[in-house]
Amino acid sequence: IDPVLLRSTGTRFRPLSFEVPKPLFPVAGVPMVQHHIEACTKVPGMKEILLMGFYQPHEALSRFLVSAQQEFKIPIRYLQEYAALGTGGGIYHFRDQILSGGAEAFFVLNADVCSEFPLQEMLEFWQQNGDAHSFVILGTTANRTQALNYGCIVANANTQEVQHYVEKPSTFVSEIINCGIYLFTPAIFQHIGEVFQRNQQELVLEENSNGWQRAEVIRLEQDVFTALAGSGKLYVYKTDGFWSQIKSAGSAIYASRLYLNQYSKSHPERLAQNKPEGPIIRGNVYIHPTASIDSTAVLGPNVSIGEGVTVGAGVRVRESIVLHGASLHDHTCVLNTIVGWDSTIGRWARVEGTPSDPNPNDPYAKIDSETLFRDGRLTPSITILGMSHLPQPRGAEFLPSCSLSHTLSPGCSVTIPAEVVILNSIVLPHKELSRSYKNQIIL
Repeated sequence: IDPVLLRSTGTRFRPLSFEVPKPLFPVAGVPMVQHHIEACTKVPGMKEILLMGFYQPHEALSRFLVSAQQEFKIPIRYLQEYAALGTGGGIYHFRDQILSGGAEAFFVLNADVCSEFPLQEMLEFWQQNGDAHSFVILGTTANRTQALNYGCIVANANTQEVQHYVEKPSTFVSEIINCGIYLFTPAIFQHIGEVFQRNQQELVLEENSNGWQRAEVIRLEQDVFTALAGSGKLYVYKTDGFWSQIKSAGSAIYASRLYLNQYSKSHPERLAQNKPEGPIIRGNVYIHPTASIDSTAVLGPNVSIGEGVTVGAGVRVRESIVLHGASLHDHTCVLNTIVGWDSTIGRWARVEGTPSDPNPNDPYAKIDSETLFRDGRLTPSITILGMSHLPQPRGAEFLPSCSLSHTLSPGCSVTIPAEVVILNSIVLPHKELSRSYKNQIIL
């Protein structure tokens, strides 16, 4: 929800912000937010990156910022909100920092999406079609049914001006959906400020206020875009590149697949290759240099192996993410699973989940944010060893992780004994299982 901002001073840009625990979850071998940062650094004249969120800064975040600054040679800072203000409220609260230095434009990237991030293309589109008072939304095409789950955009076919915007409509509006990636100019703060003033007035007039409402909480899509549509100030740039939300465990594995496929085209050196003394690689696989993989193991397609992972003889891993320090003993089988930090899977065990992939026969299908329960039963999904928490009331905005980093706790430390089967289950950290489980949450 809380975004990355990219601001410009002339031809120099500054990206900012994201909600923090999720972006540190590894996808395709690196933290989610690193894909955003890498895309931002490709925009010419990048000046500074600011991460925005209301979570307390911590050692893992600080270490990541230092590492990212060294890798990308660009200043990166974290701005902490005093409360969850929403995307619009967050950037309005830090508007002085965003605009310092005479910013002419800035991008906003939501943290919980994966994409090719066509930022340069959006910038060129804005330069050709917009002005200092216009803004651009990145859009993509969804099928008619799934479009109802997103912000829907009705645009002029010739000018791409947004004529109508509805967030999660109850009936079909448009197949063009909001990707959560925006290009703004400083003029956006005038429109957000008007919403802030209106919220203040409504709170003063509201006699039955429960006291928890804040005028500073501003939803960018519902409160701002809906009003801007049809004003000649909002445009959509449509992309045919890959895009997906990352709001559930299953979508994390799907996002990893998308990024690994992108690596095969843009960064083939990041992917593992079949070697005479190495494991058998099928499809796109990322292996951290510190991982120890037996030569008889079979990995892939779409596998990410983290730092310090040990994979024994005859192990089979497919469509999975194996995080730091995990150990897969001989002849284990891991399918459609996220293996948490420092977890152990015993010999001849089988850990398997059910994928929640989009319809492969529909080019516009998106991954559904599955609910944890359906008809009173656990929805079959990927298996997770070491989920730190169940979804909060806000909805499906969670990702499996033991903690923000293995350095903040001893790790997930889930132990699966030899010769058991774990199917479609969620296992919380520090559990030592003694038998097989199916379709269960193990607290």
